[in-house]
Amino acid sequence: MATELVSTERHGAVLAVTLNSPDTRNSLTLELREQLGAAIALAERDRSVRSVFLSGAGSSFCSGGDFKMLQQASTPWPVHRRFRQYSRWLTPLTMLEKPVVVGVHGYAVGGGMGLALTGDMLIAGESTQFVAGFFRLGAVPDIGVMYQLPRLIGMARAKNFLFGGDTLNAQEALELGLVRKVVPDGQLRAAGLEEAQRLASGPAEVMGLAKMLMARSFEHSLEQMFTYEGLGQALAMSSAEFGEGFHAALEKRSPDFAAAAARAAEAGQ
Repeated sequence: MATELVSTERHGAVLAVTLNSPDTRNSLTLELREQLGAAIALAERDRSVRSVFLSGAGSSFCSGGDFKMLQQASTPWPVHRRFRQYSRWLTPLTMLEKPVVVGVHGYAVGGGMGLALTGDMLIAGESTQFVAGFFRLGAVPDIGVMYQLPRLIGMARAKNFLFGGDTLNAQEALELGLVRKVVPDGQLRAAGLEEAQRLASGPAEVMGLAKMLMARSFEHSLEQMFTYEGLGQALAMSSAEFGEGFHAALEKRSPDFAAAAARAAEAGQ
């Protein structure tokens, strides 16, 4: 039986996905990446999953690249094949049309930092250390770091961090706006699940649509974004979630977005 390097657990409408290779500090081995891809595919196809909480077991969130693999597969074709496999796990995670909360503790190094940055909202334990690491090996930043980091903290700060070989602790990441909140490590899982459950109880499908549109905002003109907004709003306002939210506002009651979405799913909408 294959070792379970990524575990999943349901908490109501939240799918908790845990990197479960503490002996390697959850390094990004081929097996772990494949199992993470399978977990994300599960979240994508199951409409009853309305948000995802991603975290790591053991002392750290993720130590980045698998050194054993790098020793054996750093010639051009193995590297090319490895990066082509992004479409099996990293792209689906980044583009998942559901809110993703990431709980980070200990070290998030190199590609492990890139993995953390795929989240829509990050919760950091007090022990968190974001480490660039790439240039120490003579490698360019990967796992989406060069895409995500300049968008999140600005190009100048991203360059200063990466070229400086710096480390960001939890409080520094909070001050930069990289993480939403900092909590004691022992409270990280509870805090992350609480945030994911809050998002799951909201208009999660509409949030997923907004997430897809915002991902295009740095590459398109204002006029193009207005077009995307209009198309997105046409979809949003035809959704069961909008119908529930709008009528709840008129009736001065709390909306039940999850129930409305469940009814729509049962009706095949």
